[in-house]
Amino acid sequence: MIERTMERLYSLRLTGMAKALEDQMLRGGASELTFEERVTLMVDRQWDFRERRRVERRVRSAKLKQGACAEDIDYRYNRGLNRGVVENLLACHWIRAGRNLIVTGPTGLGKSWLACALADRACREGFTASYTRLPRLMEELALARADGSYLPLSYDDHPEQAA
Repeated sequence: MIERTMERLYSLRLTGMAKALEDQMLRGGASELTFEERVTLMVDRQWDFRERRRVERRVRSAKLKQGACAEDIDYRYNRGLNRGVVENLLACHWIRAGRNLIVTGPTGLGKSWLACALADRACREGFTASYTRLPRLMEELALARADGSYLPLSYDDHPEQAA
């Protein structure tokens, strides 16, 4: 009977719940839990599974050039990074407010890496992001303006969707 249930969970795309049920069966201590506790664990596992997949999909579609994350930002070197400003940016309030961010500075300071870390955080906070270097962005905007597809490229109408 359990195999049939597992097949149905997978066919319903409830992979997280199926894996949670497998874990409960393998550990053997699941019988000590109440029905509600077991169901709660399975639903939480499914929720976590889907949320992780959403984040992975957003990060993948952002096409980040570097595997940067906020936890790896190093403030020890004098690069002009203000810890308070960076932490405020990592909270993503600027995205919620519909603001834009341009990272500038001399060559070699880590602007691209920092931009990727900020985009990664935005993806983890539920926003979509897109990594584009300025020359490529300017080219895309010029082409879009020329062929009349500028509005679909513009995120002005939906600032909550772009980072």
